[in-house]
Amino acid sequence: MNPGLLYAALAYTAWGLFPVYFKQLVGVNAFEVVMHRMVWSFVFLMVVLMVLKRWAWLRDVSRQPRVLLAFGLSALLLSANWSVYVWAVQNAHMLDASLGYFILPLVNVAMGFVFLHERPRPAQWLAVAVAASGVLWLTVQSGRLPWVALVLAVTFGTYGLLRKVAKLGALEGLTLETLLLLPVAVTLLGWWTWHGQGALVQANPVTLGWLLLAGPLTAIPLLLFAAGARRIPLATLGLLQYISPSLQMLLGVWLYGEPFEPARAIGFYMIWAALVIYSAEGLWLMRRWSPIK
Repeated sequence: MNPGLLYAALAYTAWGLFPVYFKQLVGVNAFEVVMHRMVWSFVFLMVVLMVLKRWAWLRDVSRQPRVLLAFGLSALLLSANWSVYVWAVQNAHMLDASLGYFILPLVNVAMGFVFLHERPRPAQWLAVAVAASGVLWLTVQSGRLPWVALVLAVTFGTYGLLRKVAKLGALEGLTLETLLLLPVAVTLLGWWTWHGQGALVQANPVTLGWLLLAGPLTAIPLLLFAAGARRIPLATLGLLQYISPSLQMLLGVWLYGEPFEPARAIGFYMIWAALVIYSAEGLWLMRRWSPIK
């Protein structure tokens, strides 16, 4: 078995089980959870860099203002994505969150067309159109845009676009993003603590322990993902990514009892049909162009 398959599957499984973790922090404001996630992720990543002795890139990046600006923007997108995701989990919108990550691959196709001048194939355009119809159906039947799903898909899609053209790897990039937002996170946490607010003052030891775990729980799946992505084809990686939203949806319906009405299910079925078209076309091309041994 290719170890890359195991690494990538473990990463997506961890991300799919994240709602169980964030449910333990339901008494902490979602934005505050994100600030803790930034701080403790940075601490954990510093330890990893210390063990690996990978510091040279920091000196080089500090002399490149354009790189700092690009990663500052990606850090803001990441924090916005995290904030909406944590809020969705804490407020019984887990199905909307899973929908966002089901839509994400198709958002990536559209962004590649608009910003990278990529030319999607006809089957990819069909998948995007079917998914858009599913979003339209969900909007009509509920009377409102599925804003949680759209915000998650667009913010992470844009974040992925920025990281695609970035010069740093996964470990270095996440470290720089957390470093750039660290002053904001520390300032806000300090302000809340000074005024007798926030988890550092009001939470019990168990909740504080869960917050401290945010560091390794954020960084380890990312490192597994990076290790897997280097060892398996992109098409395989694209199929494995559906593990995460599938687990989120199952947790939302079966463990946390979120409603999944038949009318709403039709929108999900349309988006799943779009993913089947997208994935089948990718697999067909991969087999067509694979060398004959």
